[in-house]
Amino acid sequence: MPERIRCGWAKNDLAIGYHDEEWGVPVHDDGTLFEFLILEGAQAGLSWDTILQKRGNYRKAFAGFDPKKVARFDQTKQDKLLLDPGIVRNRLKVASAVGNAKAFLDVQKEFGSFDAYIWRFVGGKPKVNVGNKVLATTAESDAMSQDLKKRGFRFVGSTICYAFMQATGLVNDHAPECFRGREPRK
Repeated sequence: MPERIRCGWAKNDLAIGYHDEEWGVPVHDDGTLFEFLILEGAQAGLSWDTILQKRGNYRKAFAGFDPKKVARFDQTKQDKLLLDPGIVRNRLKVASAVGNAKAFLDVQKEFGSFDAYIWRFVGGKPKVNVGNKVLATTAESDAMSQDLKKRGFRFVGSTICYAFMQATGLVNDHAPECFRGREPRK
């Protein structure tokens, strides 16, 4: 049986599993969307492999990515998290996760779900980019970043938003030769 062709970044077992099962699959579950929002913010300045290796630890440290619980993390809890070697121990990133949980809950209240809010940036269906160049930002990620920032979210620059869009399937950026690819690019 021939080996599957994958996107070039899927090189180790953890990345291959993530690529094959999750990356680019449209997500409509608010809990999963919150998880990726936290993980993408934590990834800023680091490799995604680092975050994938720490993902299980993040689930434990951040209450299974329950935004209601994370929003209640007080300074004592945040200080304790900064001692946890299983996560990225960055004071700004930990504080932003708590603040983002509060902003996430506000968005849910306003729109009925975070899903209803976030999918508006791509017109409700996955965007398929055309061409062989993998992008770092788009007009959609720029708009998402600006709106999230206005709503009080942090660590949501356009590049982070674009990575979030790729991870949660708002954008399908699988390489054309990848077995999880899409229609031929022009």
